[in-house]
Amino acid sequence: MNETKRPWVRIVLVVGGLAMFGLAALFCFDQERAKALWLWWDSPLSLYFVAAMQAAIGAAMLWIGLSGELAALAAGALNLVVMMAGSALTLFWIAGVDLRNPIFYYAVGCALFALFNGWLFVWARRIPLRDNLPLPPLIRYSYMLFVAALAGLGIALLTTDWQILPWGFGDENAYTPRILGWMFFGDAFYFLYALLYPRWRNACAQLCSFLAYDLVLLGPFLMRWPLIREWFDHLPRLPDELLPNLVLYTFVLLYSGALGVYFLFINPQTRLFAPRQRAHRD
Repeated sequence: MNETKRPWVRIVLVVGGLAMFGLAALFCFDQERAKALWLWWDSPLSLYFVAAMQAAIGAAMLWIGLSGELAALAAGALNLVVMMAGSALTLFWIAGVDLRNPIFYYAVGCALFALFNGWLFVWARRIPLRDNLPLPPLIRYSYMLFVAALAGLGIALLTTDWQILPWGFGDENAYTPRILGWMFFGDAFYFLYALLYPRWRNACAQLCSFLAYDLVLLGPFLMRWPLIREWFDHLPRLPDELLPNLVLYTFVLLYSGALGVYFLFINPQTRLFAPRQRAHRD
């Protein structure tokens, strides 16, 4: 039986995608309970960022499950191999082999999930794409910028530059930048995969992810802009030195969101409900 026709895989992806949306909603709207699930105490923007990543994964899973484009799982699996393997290394470094430390078990979970996604990557690579539409030039150039920015941001967070994000870190969440760094670094591989195999269906999941990611983060970011804060006294305030980071990050969200809206819903060749082309058979 053709692997792309297995309905149970698509059902698992749809259910899993909806579950990720539910988890993202928890991290957005019930942050006190979310803190019990997270590694340690953290700031609201860190939890919003984690929620955005969860929503991004959920959006990709949902699109792949509904479309049946199982070959697109390879890019997301590669992302999670890098993200989870790196996070496992960091958490093992923090916890050591102390079986009494809950971080040790988070590290074991990340390592096992990285191994699972390694298997998933190999499995998905055997599946042909269901259409041969090439990667649009604007997406190609945008993804080049995204790969460079994500890799650079990830490396910065994994080393010493923690002032690159639009929120700060203290003693309680001093290890958070390293975990976020692995998330950014994994995302660089997510977009790189679409550049190495430049077909539209290899890039579609990333844009779905970006839209969900943007929708989660855009509101909390805009609420911290000085102009909007002036209208509402109760809104949170950022230190002045972080405002340039906030402005730059917000414009990246707006650009990636506009890119996703155009190619997923407006462009007649690439929109989600456009007629599907048949794949080439060599």
